[in-house]
Amino acid sequence: MHYWVRASSSDFSGTLPQPRSGHTAVPIGKSKVVVFGGLLDKKFISDIAVYDIENKIWFQPECTGNGSDGQVGPSPRAFHVAVAIDCHMFIFGGRFGSRRLGDFWVLDTDIWQWSELTSFGDLPSPRDFSAASAIGNQKIVMYGGWDGKKWLSDVYVLDTISLEWMELSVTGSLPPPRCGHTATMVEKRLLVYGGRGGGGPIMSDLWALKGLIEEENETPGWTQLKLPGQAPSPRCGHTVTSGGHYLLLFGGHGTGGWLSRYDIYYNDCIVLDRLSAQWKRLPIGNEPPAARAYHSLSHIGSRYLLFGGFDGKLTYGDIWWLVPEEDPIAKWFIEPPPKNLPHKGMAVANDNIQSAFKESQREDDAITELQRRLGVSVSLSGPGLQIIDESDDKEFIELGSKLIGEKVSNNEQGLVSQTIEVLRGHWRNSTPSSIPLKELGPLLRDYQRLVTRHHLANNGSDFQHIESWLSGKEAHKFYHLNNVSQLRMDDIPKLLAEYKKLLPE
Repeated sequence: MHYWVRASSSDFSGTLPQPRSGHTAVPIGKSKVVVFGGLLDKKFISDIAVYDIENKIWFQPECTGNGSDGQVGPSPRAFHVAVAIDCHMFIFGGRFGSRRLGDFWVLDTDIWQWSELTSFGDLPSPRDFSAASAIGNQKIVMYGGWDGKKWLSDVYVLDTISLEWMELSVTGSLPPPRCGHTATMVEKRLLVYGGRGGGGPIMSDLWALKGLIEEENETPGWTQLKLPGQAPSPRCGHTVTSGGHYLLLFGGHGTGGWLSRYDIYYNDCIVLDRLSAQWKRLPIGNEPPAARAYHSLSHIGSRYLLFGGFDGKLTYGDIWWLVPEEDPIAKWFIEPPPKNLPHKGMAVANDNIQSAFKESQREDDAITELQRRLGVSVSLSGPGLQIIDESDDKEFIELGSKLIGEKVSNNEQGLVSQTIEVLRGHWRNSTPSSIPLKELGPLLRDYQRLVTRHHLANNGSDFQHIESWLSGKEAHKFYHLNNVSQLRMDDIPKLLAEYKKLLPE
C-alpha cells in the first residue's frame, strides 16, 4: 500500500519553485533534484530550482555561463528533454512560443555553470515533446518528438564525452511516430510508452528497443510488448519513473472517446512489474492529487516527489510525496487516531481508513501524543463555546504569517488585516484533501466567528437569540463544536463548503 501526502511550505525551508508544466526535474545522485524551465500561463520560463534532499531546502542557485549569443544559460522553454549523468544535467530542444529549439546545453551542478555545447555527427532536428534517457554514465538516447511539421520516430544516441550524435539505424518494424511519450532505459532496453501519434490519436502501445549497448553486439531493433494485467489507458504527457524492480506510470491525458475532442486527465498510478512482466495498479490508501499532465515525478529513496503539471485549465505548483506504508509520514493513515479526530489525509474513504486502523487508544492519551508530535492545538477543556477575535487567535495569525512569509505581531494592524485576508483566501481556494491537520483548529474557529458576525449583522446582538436560532440548524451545524476533536472525517468537506459561503465576497 502507498499513500499520497501533500507537502506544505512548512515542510521545507527556502523558496518553493513557482507553478509550471512542461518542465523537467532530474535527480542528481542522491543529494538533489534540479527543476528547469516550463510554462506558466503562456509564459515560458528558464529558471532553476533545486531541492536539497538531505537538508529539505529549496534554493535557486546563481548560475554562471556563456552561450553562443552571450547569454548565461538556455533561453526560456518547455517540453524539452533533460538527462542527468553524474553531476551534469544535459538539456536539448523544447519549445519557445511556436518555435522548436535545437540547442544543446549542460549544467555542471557542482559549480552551477552552464555551457552551450557544440556537438558533431548526425545532429537531431529541432523538436519538442521528445523523450530521452541515460545509457549508463556516458551516453544519452533520444526518441521521437514533434518538429512543427511532422511527428518523429527517429533514434539518436549522444556520447557525452566526445559530444558526437549518431542516428541509430534500426531495421524491422518501427513504432508509429509520436510525441508526448516516455522513454526509459531498463537495463539493456529502451522502453517507450504512449504518446500522441501522427494524425493525432493518443496511443497505449509499449515498445522495447535493443542494440543500444555496444558490448552486446546486438543489431538495433524494436519489439512491441503486449503485457498482461491492468494496462494503462491511452495517454500522453504522463511520467514513467524507475523505482526498484518496477516502473511507475502516473498521470497524463487522453481523449474522451472515439472522435471526441475533449481531453481526460488522469491521476492513477500503474506499475510495470519487471519481475512478473505485467501491468498492475499500485494500491493507494487515500485520495490522489488532482489529475494532471506534463508534470514531473522524481524517485528519491523509497519516495516519489510530484511537482507541477497542467489539467487543461490550471497550472499546478503543488508538491506531493508518494510513500510506502512503512514510511514515517504514511503513519497518519494507518496509525490509530483519537476518536472522531480527522487525520492528515481528510479525503481518505471512511471504509478504507476504518479497516486500516488498529484498536484506538484512550482518547486523552492519543490527543496528548498528537499535540506533542505536531504541536496541534486540540483542547478538550470546557463545554462553553468561546468566540475570540482573529487578532487574539495566536494559531490563526501564525498560520497566516507563514503564508505571507512575514512574522506578524498584534500591534501591526495593517499587517494583521493582510494576514487574515491571505489566510481566508487560501482556504477559499483549498479542497478538503489539501488542508493539513494543523489548519483544522484555526479553520473551525474562524468559521464560528463568521457565523456569529453573519447572524449579528442580520438579527441583532442578543447572543442567547443567536444560540437558540442556530440550535439544530443544518446550515451552521458545526457552530456548537467546542474543538476540532469533535469533527468526524466526513465532516471536513461540509465544514469547508459552509465556510466558503460565509466568506465576504
